[in-house]
Amino acid sequence: MGVLSNLEPKEVFSYFEEISSIPRASYHEGKISDYCVAFAKKHNLECIQDELKNIIIIKEATSGYEQEEPIIIQGHLDMVCEKTSDCTIDFDTDGIKLQIEGDYITADGTTLGGDDGIAIAYALAILASDTIAHPRLEVIFTVSEEVGMEGASGIDVSMLKGRRLLNLDSEEEGFLLAGCAGGAGIKCRLPVHCVSTQGSVLEIEVSGLNGGHSGVEIHKGRANANILMGRILIQLAKHVTYHLASFAGGSKDNAIPRGSKVILCLAEKEISKVKEVLEEIQRDISNEYAVTDKDIRISLKQEDAPLPFKMLDKDSTQKAILFLNAMPNGIQTMSADVEGLVETSLNLGILELNYEEMLLSYAVRSSVGSAKKALLEKITYLAEALGGSVEISGDYPAWEYKRNSAFREKVASVYEKMYKKPPVIQAIHAGLECGLLAGKLPGLDCISIGPDMQDVHTTEEKLSISSTKRVWEFILEALKTK
Repeated sequence: MGVLSNLEPKEVFSYFEEISSIPRASYHEGKISDYCVAFAKKHNLECIQDELKNIIIIKEATSGYEQEEPIIIQGHLDMVCEKTSDCTIDFDTDGIKLQIEGDYITADGTTLGGDDGIAIAYALAILASDTIAHPRLEVIFTVSEEVGMEGASGIDVSMLKGRRLLNLDSEEEGFLLAGCAGGAGIKCRLPVHCVSTQGSVLEIEVSGLNGGHSGVEIHKGRANANILMGRILIQLAKHVTYHLASFAGGSKDNAIPRGSKVILCLAEKEISKVKEVLEEIQRDISNEYAVTDKDIRISLKQEDAPLPFKMLDKDSTQKAILFLNAMPNGIQTMSADVEGLVETSLNLGILELNYEEMLLSYAVRSSVGSAKKALLEKITYLAEALGGSVEISGDYPAWEYKRNSAFREKVASVYEKMYKKPPVIQAIHAGLECGLLAGKLPGLDCISIGPDMQDVHTTEEKLSISSTKRVWEFILEALKTK
């Protein structure tokens, strides 16, 4: 028996458990894509799999719904793959280990993949049913959403008849999302020069942060481990002379990094001063982030590295520290139109330093196209002024809010009849694929819904069991309502 076999709705959780056993990291969606093809064949459904491994499955209307407008159901196949330091799972070959904690499904030591595995599970359960009433369904599963929406950007949807899209990539029950930020990824590279140096080799690590989704949780004030490390390096430079050897923090540009680590070299006599400075910074940041990241830890250990040890020279060390600390990070502007909505932000999700270059990888988001462009230009100018270069990728448009939306009004009406209260209709700062698909299908009317999830893109990710059931019932009611 599966871990989720006793949960309701059985058909949804059965598919969620199946897909959780299949590796589906971004850029490695081949196995989950082929699984969807096999599913379609088993159920005699029309299926299109493109070269990117995007999937389109079509199911004709049930009896009595032939004259209703088709509905497109959409989600993405990939998941953010994060794990704890002691987790041995290989995301390229292994599935995740599900567990139940009260009303929540979690994963043992990894992200859960509820974002967006629950969308796949919902859609497959609908497609497999012989009893659910619905108009023609056109189901889209995209790849590489978490790394720049490349699947949605490259997919051909010209054969689709639907102009009503139900996106299932939201994370809060009772909300109908009707707009989202656009975004892009930008990689900043700084060439460095290395020399062989003498001295003591130290490793400094920042750990214990909560991290989170760089769109959904950027407004919560959580610490970014890479930014904290930059602060540490500046403070150390005021008191001791050191050379950087390596720097590594974060693994996804759209996840707020939970940890960061540097290796540096300095004179033995200055180690005591390093300890003193780190203790002071620990006190400061523990106080500053007592609410958002109460478990922040700064640790120091001395490495037994062979000498002479290869390090950045003095000039490259200074430039690398400046490169990191001069760049903006976090919320840049709040929306003047929607109270509480972040308009423009960026997240330093990945930092890598080797013997050739320093790499800073950001996720940039904005609900205003010109503001996104201006921020990308600012980063480019700063990087080039410091002797670096940039590479922009995965640029996708914002999904602009429509004042008049027949599909939104219909689904909101269904919700109000079921729950005796209206849903909350809002725009969000996170990115969804609706904007890209709307650009390919003129007149597309979109909404996005989903069950309650917490801490997505982190190893604490949770999916509410009871909310998953209620949203399932809501989806079925919306499909059958003419």
